[in-house]
Amino acid sequence: MNLHEALNWRYATKRMSGQKIESAKADRIIESIRLSASSLGLQPYHIFVIEDKALLAKIHENACKQPQILEASHVVVFAAWNDFSDSKVDAYMQQIAAERNVPLESLKGFEDNIKGLIKSRSTADNTTWAAKQTYIALGFGLVAAALEQVDATPMEGFNPAALDEILGIKEKGLQSTVILALGYRDEANDYLAKAKKIRRKKEDLITTL
Repeated sequence: MNLHEALNWRYATKRMSGQKIESAKADRIIESIRLSASSLGLQPYHIFVIEDKALLAKIHENACKQPQILEASHVVVFAAWNDFSDSKVDAYMQQIAAERNVPLESLKGFEDNIKGLIKSRSTADNTTWAAKQTYIALGFGLVAAALEQVDATPMEGFNPAALDEILGIKEKGLQSTVILALGYRDEANDYLAKAKKIRRKKEDLITTL
């Protein structure tokens, strides 16, 4: 399928079959998420890829009672930073210097800009900004999954505090923002599996100036 065919094929799958995604496909989807666009290139979030059925059952029971949690092959949890220490920016600068083979000192202006931006905002505002970045990564995951003909469901209907506790991420300076369930549709039990995709018409949605 080409890109538009893949996007027409995909939908927010309500029921999944439990079939395991081929490891190569799963790896390509996760790599696409890693390669997502991100403001400043900072990627102020962490991604948890969960396959463990016991852990998924605990998440389903305590944080997200939606069937896809139990029926998916992989569940991806996006967690935004709420800790914006200078050390994280320093690590980013060191990575740039090493991978682009440039002097660390040459990045001082960029480093100061990032640190200044972070310090100019409240922790809440920074976390909101980081959460928005996770949705960009989510979008990359949805498109990659469609191209791999893997079904995907973005999910906000969960208890973030409960999920954070289950994953033990609050103490790591993170908070969960959105979930992506990956698997294969159960056409027999999913009422949307064969439904026509509904999107607003181009002339209603898009204005070219």
